[in-house]
Amino acid sequence: MAVYEGARPRSTLLPRRRLETPLLRPQAPAPPRRRSRVALRSRRRPRFFGIAIGLIVVAFLLSFFSLVQTVRVSASGYDMDQLNQRYGQLLNERQQDLSDVNRLNRESAIRRGAISEGLSQLPPPVVIPAR
Repeated sequence: MAVYEGARPRSTLLPRRRLETPLLRPQAPAPPRRRSRVALRSRRRPRFFGIAIGLIVVAFLLSFFSLVQTVRVSASGYDMDQLNQRYGQLLNERQQDLSDVNRLNRESAIRRGAISEGLSQLPPPVVIPAR
């Protein structure tokens, strides 16, 4: 079985590092390994777990932002529909008021209103002969 000293797990996101040539850098003798390091390394979670959690959080934030924008657009559409409906109602009321005013401005309507208030028609005019 081959043992590689200084072997590390590969990173999935970062590019692979070049191994330095032993001629350029003097190698110190490796210290004897302790069992505690092995136990500590085995308890570590892989880096992929943290990256996965980060990606899930980013995806959640993006979907939440998209949902907020969709709700804002639909609420604006609802408000515009309500305003258009109210504008139509006001136009109908205006048309009704104009027709009422035109109907009440006629001579017969004025005469009927005066009679209902207790006013009577004027008597025929008195003609005074000239001298």
